[in-house]
Amino acid sequence: PPCPGMVVSQTEWEEEKTDDGVKWKQLEHKGPYFAPLYEPLPDDVKFYYDGKPMKLNVATEEIATFYAKMLDHEYTTKEIFQNNFFHDWRKEMTSEERKKIKHLEKCDFKEMHKYFVDKNEARKALPKEEKQKLKEEADKIQEEYGYCILDGHREKIGNFKTEPPGLFRGRGDHPKMGMLKKRIMPEDVIINCSKDSKTPEPPSGHKWKEVRCDNTVTWLASWTENIQNSIKYIMLNPSSKLKGEKDWQKYEVARRLKDVVDKIRSQYRADWKSREMKKRQRSVALYFIDKLALRAGNEKEEGETADTVGCCSLRVEHIKLHPELDGQEHVVEFDFLGKDSIRYYNKVPVEKPVFKNLQLFMENKDPGDDLFDRLNTTVLNKHLQDLMDGLTAKVFRTYNASITLQEQLKALTNAEDNVAAKLLSYNRANRAVAILCNHQRATPKSFEKSMQNLQAKIDAKKEQLAEAQMELKRAKADLKAKKDSLLAEGKQLLKLNVQATDKEENKQIALGTSKLNYLDPRISVAWCKKFGVPIEKIYNKTQREKFAWAIDMADEDFEF
Repeated sequence: PPCPGMVVSQTEWEEEKTDDGVKWKQLEHKGPYFAPLYEPLPDDVKFYYDGKPMKLNVATEEIATFYAKMLDHEYTTKEIFQNNFFHDWRKEMTSEERKKIKHLEKCDFKEMHKYFVDKNEARKALPKEEKQKLKEEADKIQEEYGYCILDGHREKIGNFKTEPPGLFRGRGDHPKMGMLKKRIMPEDVIINCSKDSKTPEPPSGHKWKEVRCDNTVTWLASWTENIQNSIKYIMLNPSSKLKGEKDWQKYEVARRLKDVVDKIRSQYRADWKSREMKKRQRSVALYFIDKLALRAGNEKEEGETADTVGCCSLRVEHIKLHPELDGQEHVVEFDFLGKDSIRYYNKVPVEKPVFKNLQLFMENKDPGDDLFDRLNTTVLNKHLQDLMDGLTAKVFRTYNASITLQEQLKALTNAEDNVAAKLLSYNRANRAVAILCNHQRATPKSFEKSMQNLQAKIDAKKEQLAEAQMELKRAKADLKAKKDSLLAEGKQLLKLNVQATDKEENKQIALGTSKLNYLDPRISVAWCKKFGVPIEKIYNKTQREKFAWAIDMADEDFEF
């Protein structure tokens, strides 16, 4: 099987699918740490149906708690989430429960929800000693399950825990949101380890689905999740030597594209006028992948119902052509669901030959017909390999993302700015990349409250500043000290205003995906070293471990 990233969201694990050339001799580990079993609710916490308390069997109650925990979340207001949850929940009920529970709107989960809110608050309010005990217990589990032996070296594992059961959320308007994510059992798990190592022991009374020795991949365990039938993996931590080398190789391939990209662009421009329709379609698709950082698009998994597309699978209905729009000529309006059901909407002026070709591709076609009917991802990927060894659509995204960051940092950074203003410039450069790659997010639930708190700090700081100004007028004798105080308060106000601007600009942009997967970290490290910005302001501890190779390698003169 392919070998993507750690056991997290599908988005993250799809970022690294192959491990070309990987060969290990020894791999030994303890296997995954399984999510704890469900603990039934106390008798005084009740579920109500049609206004009356109703005792649920344990399996039904557990699934009910998944919904109850999310009562204050936007997801539970969405009809598709509600319908999917109720459909899957009813499948797991006893026949007696199914006869009685027929309408979600008659279900009352409020007591359950309050129980979990109170439990969470109680956990936060634990005394320091109790919190320390919990930390020690977690550290003990980490020590036992969080490391493996790889070719004689002790390496950290990325995420050694199986995902707990719950309700699938997805991104964007995913058609499967609300469906039941079932508990992962040892019987679902394939273990990968070396033949001469000690095979991990499954939990008592259970057995593994399979134990294998495949030293061409770096995953330690895998299983298939039930929502999208995708394979999930337990992988090495990004800070491991093997993962660091792969990371470096990924960006080096993108850097190699820099040497041939002008030639490639000249070629696809020439192919816009080719006599072969296949070449014309391929060249226009490649132009979109290059200019707009579109994904190539892959065939869906069996059973996948989300109508998501990439460049090669665009349909006629996904674009509109405007000879003139908003004062610009030859504008293409895109509107489709991309990866993870995230909407891609963009109005882009294109070169005239591209516009003319799109008109040609759309002739005599229905809205549901393929725009590029002579092209698929296999054909495109083969062509990319012919252009440059190791070239894929993702390499184009990585190249354009890294180049964009580098150019934006040069344009936006003022060496005379303080660190807060430099960080705002960095985040604005990162946002330009996130917008290019269509890395969106919903506005965080806590955004308004967070902004209110920040505004309150700004207002308080303004009052302090005004008071300092008044004191300055009243105290001529203490002029120097008051000037220093005034200057300090002014700087702090400037810093808070910068933070507020940054937070507002960032509320619907997901910076993490591009920063961790598409931007050569050496660009950021070089920028930090050149402008005196602490690296920890850009990368947290885990990220600094992941990019240790880049921190060691890049000096302030590094160019992508």
